[in-house]
Amino acid sequence: MMSKIHDTTTVNTGKKDEKTNMEIKKPCTVFQYSKFMKGVDRANQYLSYYSVLRRTVKWSKKVVLYLLNCAVFNAFFVYRTLNTNKKLKYKNFLHEVGRS
Repeated sequence: MMSKIHDTTTVNTGKKDEKTNMEIKKPCTVFQYSKFMKGVDRANQYLSYYSVLRRTVKWSKKVVLYLLNCAVFNAFFVYRTLNTNKKLKYKNFLHEVGRS
């Protein structure tokens, strides 16, 4: 990884290797990326399950469809956060949005 923000220092992860029992160290860039990018990676994972993008669609339509897909996922995340008593899956949420 290359970064203009971080230097080349290594950071202790707080974990130990099972075989050597030594502390595991990572570059600061990798550690910060892993710490803060979990939500973005999870969103990309959900969006890849039920993608609306197709090969035959023009690039401008792909951009609009992708943004709509992101908006629907954000709505799902807000709905799931506010309604903790209901365990609605993303696929079922997409069906409900489509029906309404």
